[in-house]
Amino acid sequence: MEYLLETDNLTKKYGNITAVDHVSIKIRRGEIYGLIGRNGAGKTTFFKMLAGLCKPTAGTFSIFGEPPEKTPKLRDRIGVLIERPGLFYTLSAYNNLRIQAIALGMNDDEYLHELLREVGLAEYEKMKVKKLSMGMKQRLGIAMSLVSRPDLLLLDEPINGLDPQGIVEIRELIERLSKERNITIMISSHILEELSKIATRYGIIHNGQLIDEFTHQELLKRCSEHIEIRTSDPTKSCTVLEQMGITEYKVVDKSIIQIFERLTESGDIVLELAKNNIKTLSIAVKNEALEDYYLAMTGGAKQ
Repeated sequence: MEYLLETDNLTKKYGNITAVDHVSIKIRRGEIYGLIGRNGAGKTTFFKMLAGLCKPTAGTFSIFGEPPEKTPKLRDRIGVLIERPGLFYTLSAYNNLRIQAIALGMNDDEYLHELLREVGLAEYEKMKVKKLSMGMKQRLGIAMSLVSRPDLLLLDEPINGLDPQGIVEIRELIERLSKERNITIMISSHILEELSKIATRYGIIHNGQLIDEFTHQELLKRCSEHIEIRTSDPTKSCTVLEQMGITEYKVVDKSIIQIFERLTESGDIVLELAKNNIKTLSIAVKNEALEDYYLAMTGGAKQ
């Protein structure tokens, strides 16, 4: 299986502070990888190391199996938008792109116009950046990160501070870039709810450490609607559930079982347990919110 990006124990320290702590991630080509973490968790520092904006204290990373320091041109295959885009506010949207192209040694005006069309700014290309909305500036920043025709796009908190309409526009743009250009995208955010709408795989970073990774399907399963039942004998209850043909369940603790199928049959389940002399102490249909799941993983709202 081809991995576009691999990091091996990537670490960054600032004095006695460890911003990123031995993070190892593998990203397949075509994935949208969501890096989730609260502010200060290490997301931006991790992206800066990949972009060559700061040097790792320890660890390595490779793109298509090659370390960028040995093949400098690999850096051109990474598009970067970290925090807010660096824009010239007195210049037009097009001229900002033009300056980026010149810096990269490119001379393809048609491609620049194409980028502006792709991010929905074609009719605003002559407008000065200072007159653009925040969402438009973010889209222009993404266009600038695409000038070098990258294989990997790093987007650090691209929806931070945007209004609901701006968030939708950026989300739709990211989805189009993934599907139409087959660009591998790594996007960081502290808003799991938004990432859950576009990412195919996730990593949770907390205090600089990668504490969990899971696919979109696994996330939905972990947060899906389920029956939560507390019985007098969970071990025997599992046997009864399996006799009923129920296999999608999980024993949470010494008295609680979560059932992820046949959610409309809670009455039948209680009846069957009773036939086997198992007392049902409580039963309810629950649905853990994505944000609740994230907070549980990272130590709760107090963090």
